[in-house]
Amino acid sequence: MRLYSYIVASDTGFSPNPFSGVCTLACCKPGIRRTATVGDWIVGLTPKSDGNRILYCMEVGNLLRYDQYWRRFKCKRPNLNGSLSERSGDNIYEPKDAAVGNRLSADPRNYRQLPSRHSKPKFSNYEDPDTKRSDLSGQRVLVATKFAYFGSTPQKLPKGLNDLIVGLGYRCNFSEETKEGFLEFVKKLEFGVHAKPTRWRKDDGSWKSTGC
Repeated sequence: MRLYSYIVASDTGFSPNPFSGVCTLACCKPGIRRTATVGDWIVGLTPKSDGNRILYCMEVGNLLRYDQYWRRFKCKRPNLNGSLSERSGDNIYEPKDAAVGNRLSADPRNYRQLPSRHSKPKFSNYEDPDTKRSDLSGQRVLVATKFAYFGSTPQKLPKGLNDLIVGLGYRCNFSEETKEGFLEFVKKLEFGVHAKPTRWRKDDGSWKSTGC
């Protein structure tokens, strides 16, 4: 088992996307998504200014190509006229015919980027070529049903796990002692979504959605 740790710079419910009973990482952190395997754990921490607390953690349960993700998780396609959880959908890459079943399906030319938190109105058809190229370079989507998302109520790092604090990028070369300590912490968790994302209005309860 590998343990990955990184800083979630902006907690909007988009990346990670913890809604509908499934936590997904489809955008951002392409290095993690290229290398993580089933059974690995991902930990997202708040920035240093917010104490480097645990925002979420997830055990990778499945790895999907983008065309597979598009078909299987329609509930995570963004709807910019819907609730905040619907607007935050991370299933934003609609495959063209060349992408389906293609081992090279993550080629940006094989996908259309939907209007979303990663698209920009100033670009043609709302596509942002920079975020599109970065997202798709991760090659696949990480899917978890075993996860704990704390959002606006992040948890203090347990004693002995300060090694999880990272700077830019991510880290996955932790000692066995750190990994064992993290798994002990996980055993005590109640899985699921515990609070709204940090950057959401208080009056939107759509984060409580339970299934696709």
